[in-house]
Amino acid sequence: MEVTMLLLSLLLFLNSFNHFRFAATARTLFTDETDLLALLAFKDGITSDPSGVLSTWNATTHFCGWEGVTCGRKHQQRVIALDLSSRGLVGSLTPAIGNLTFLRKINLQNNSFFDSIPSHIGHLHRLQRLNLSFNSFVRGIPVELSNCSDLRRLDLSNNPLAGRIPHELRSLTKLEYLLLETNNITGVIPPWIGNLSSLLVLTLYSNSLEGSIPEELGNLANLRFFQVSANLLSGIIPLRLYNFSYLYLFNVAGNQLQGSLPPTLGNTLPRLNYLCLGGNRFEGPIPASLGNATGIVDLDVYENNFSGQVPSNLGRLQGLYHINLGSNQLEASHANGWAFIDSLTNCSFLQILGLNINLLGGILPKSITNLSIELQLLTVESNHISGNIPSGIENLFNLYALGFENNLLTGNIPEDIGKLHMLQVLSLGRNRLTGTLPSSLGNLTQLNRLYLDSNAFEGPIPSSLGNLQHLADLHLSQNNLSGSIPNEIFNLSFLSNYMDFSDNYLTGELPLDVGSMVNVRALVFSGNKLSGEIPGTFGNCEVLEYLFVDNNFLQGTIPPSLGDIKALQYLDLSHNNLSGPIPELLENLHLLEYLNLSFNHLDGAVPTKGIFNNAPAISLIGNYGLCGGIPELHFPACPKKSSEKSGRSHLVRVLIPIISAILCLTPIFLLVFLYWKQKPRKDTRSPASSLDDKYPKISYRELAEATDGFSSTNLIGTGRYGSVYKGSLLHDDAAVAVKVFNLQQLGAIKSFIAECDALRIIRHRNLVKIITLCSSVDFRGDDFKALVFEFMPNGSLEDWLHPGINEQRMMNSLNLLQRLNIAIDVAEALDYLHHNCQPPVVHCDLKPGNVLLDADMVARVGDFGLAKILCEAMSMSLQNSANSTDVIRGTIGYVAPEYGAGGQISTSGDVYSYGFLLLEIFTGKRPVDDAFRNGLTLDSFVKMAFPDRIEEIIDPLLLIQDDDDPRGSTTRSLHQCLVAVIRVGLLCSTLSPGERMNMRDVATEMHAIRNAYFGRSES
Repeated sequence: MEVTMLLLSLLLFLNSFNHFRFAATARTLFTDETDLLALLAFKDGITSDPSGVLSTWNATTHFCGWEGVTCGRKHQQRVIALDLSSRGLVGSLTPAIGNLTFLRKINLQNNSFFDSIPSHIGHLHRLQRLNLSFNSFVRGIPVELSNCSDLRRLDLSNNPLAGRIPHELRSLTKLEYLLLETNNITGVIPPWIGNLSSLLVLTLYSNSLEGSIPEELGNLANLRFFQVSANLLSGIIPLRLYNFSYLYLFNVAGNQLQGSLPPTLGNTLPRLNYLCLGGNRFEGPIPASLGNATGIVDLDVYENNFSGQVPSNLGRLQGLYHINLGSNQLEASHANGWAFIDSLTNCSFLQILGLNINLLGGILPKSITNLSIELQLLTVESNHISGNIPSGIENLFNLYALGFENNLLTGNIPEDIGKLHMLQVLSLGRNRLTGTLPSSLGNLTQLNRLYLDSNAFEGPIPSSLGNLQHLADLHLSQNNLSGSIPNEIFNLSFLSNYMDFSDNYLTGELPLDVGSMVNVRALVFSGNKLSGEIPGTFGNCEVLEYLFVDNNFLQGTIPPSLGDIKALQYLDLSHNNLSGPIPELLENLHLLEYLNLSFNHLDGAVPTKGIFNNAPAISLIGNYGLCGGIPELHFPACPKKSSEKSGRSHLVRVLIPIISAILCLTPIFLLVFLYWKQKPRKDTRSPASSLDDKYPKISYRELAEATDGFSSTNLIGTGRYGSVYKGSLLHDDAAVAVKVFNLQQLGAIKSFIAECDALRIIRHRNLVKIITLCSSVDFRGDDFKALVFEFMPNGSLEDWLHPGINEQRMMNSLNLLQRLNIAIDVAEALDYLHHNCQPPVVHCDLKPGNVLLDADMVARVGDFGLAKILCEAMSMSLQNSANSTDVIRGTIGYVAPEYGAGGQISTSGDVYSYGFLLLEIFTGKRPVDDAFRNGLTLDSFVKMAFPDRIEEIIDPLLLIQDDDDPRGSTTRSLHQCLVAVIRVGLLCSTLSPGERMNMRDVATEMHAIRNAYFGRSES
């Protein structure tokens, strides 16, 4: 009986256990299915997955093992975290994400999600961290987020979100991080934010917020990070905001705030590291208590109305590396006013000291030469400083910019200034300096800009300036310099901007070596005592835009070679002793806007074409031997050269032998004509004829054998007008790239002709080298055209910036120095095309796919199928607009906006393309990235973070420590380098062509950036 009862009890227990296990299994299956379906819906919303991260989301693995998905321990089958940051995902965020009800963390930052943020996220009551930054979410912030009552971190920064900050978010009382920067948020800063007592970080940077900063924000006692810069805020900062004892960043720059700073500021913000108040309307003194906030490393109060003396105790900020007090009304008239310099000698990390555009007077203290040896920029320009340049300035041997311009300095330039070997900019112009120019200036071999104008320097120009091979600007005007200009200066072939010697007492002749300055844009010799003739070698200065040699004692004739300076815009030869006729070749200077030849001894007929047909643009007065010209010039008519009778007799003497010769040659002409009629006709318009004499042709058979019959396995890439194959020429086994044109494609022939014409006149280390060409027929008798180039084993820049789905980007990424080198190589190539080719060449299709990399990672620009030779492009622009079918067909995203409006082809169009290429190299984003919608573009995306938050928009791979960086760059130097590069990109990509840099200046600037952060490394 007992055994029977025991068995019965066991059966009942097993039955209950199985029922329990079945119920648990059912619940598991149900929850599994809910999360699984939500994740699959998320995947369905993705339209592009370049990194292939979602390829792991398949049936072979449980979703808890999918990449980016984390399941909890307590609830083993429930998703608690979704982290797919920086994977390049493109698509919309599915509303089904609201079904992942156990989610605590969502991180989708730095992708390309678009459309609106789904309100269903409000169903995630366990959510603690939501990061959707650096995407393209639009419309407003969903009010349903207020239901996520456990939310600790909300990061929606760097999206084009619009509208106001929802009032409903006031219920998120556990919020510690609120990041809404770089959006299109409008309205005011809500006062209820002051009730979020747990808030540690508040950043509303770069929006369109207006009104005042609410008093209620003073309740945020735990705040560490307060950033509301680049808005439209006004009024006075509430005093309670200056009492956050834990605050380490206080940034309100770029608003319309006013008022004065509390005198106790440094006491009430003892942990402050960054104080950024620039670009506002603050006034009053800078509080001396700042010296008590000893953690400050960045003090920027630029462009306000601060007055009084600079606090003398700033040296207590021993970690200070950046101090910018420029564009205020700060004063110093005696030693006490300059005591802050004595104090700053304690700041051993100081790199930047900006004191320009103030009311500082008196004499610079000797202690300025004892500032940190880390100092890179020192500018005190546009003040009232007197006395001498302090001796010992050479102690600051890491300076790359020294600005003393526009003061009242006297005395000589110290000889030891030549020891500042890192110096790139020396600005001493508009002072009262005297004495001779020290020869030691020639030791500043890194110097890029030298401004010594408007002083009282005397004596000769030192020949040692010829050592400054990196010099782009040289200004020596308005001094008392005498003697001849050293020949060595005219061998500064790198000098690409201005060389100004005007208003001195220089004598002697201009040497023939002046023609060596093939890169210079402006030469100014006005107001001197130069004699002799104008050198004909000026015609070699092909990119010269401004030539002023007026008010000298030049004689002889105007050399016709001046007509070869096709870029010339302003020419002034007035007030000299020039004689003879005006060269007719000056008519061909189509860019010439101003011509002054007045007060010379010119004679003969005045030309009537070109600029000579524009009376307001020329001045010829004081030349009493001139005649003719257009009526508006009011010169007398020129006398006839000969009588009518002598003309007839001369005509007879000329025509008789010509007629006799024609009669003798007629039978020969007839035979040639008959031969030509019987000969089989061929296409005499060979597009390759321009290259025939330079590169030998190759047969179709040889190319077919070299590429294994143009096999698909040898296909490198395809383009609009054809395909490129890798091949190997049999005679020397050299690897080549064969570009075969698809002649069935409309425009392919024209592209072939354009590329041949361009390749005929160009040759540079940063251009793809052409080996030979083929203009023949294939085995079927059809026309065949191809170009053969040197093979580039490292592919294109496109391959490195945007590798395919199956490629590992981390393994195939470029470090900072490599990207700099590539950008410099491309700049050098365009500089050559624009400024050294004759005539200049406009590439018209610059993009990463047309930048190739050789075995040493040297960049080569290729594909000249859309290139235009500038003189040809100019003549086209003068034709009737009926020619509009011949438009620029560059790649969308890189084409200059003026081309779309029918503007003239110009080198500035290439500059625009280069600007976007540069931004793409350093952000890793294409101009046509799907993230750029609703008016957002690559350049506006960059501008929103420039310069303070530049790290947030650059390629994240650049933030990884770079083992190839020879200097082991710190985060700070990385930031400075990136800011300098991105600045160039933005200056090149401006909408107005006239505001863009030219490629000569771009190349100079990029070299200077590399030298500043990597020394003189070229690798």
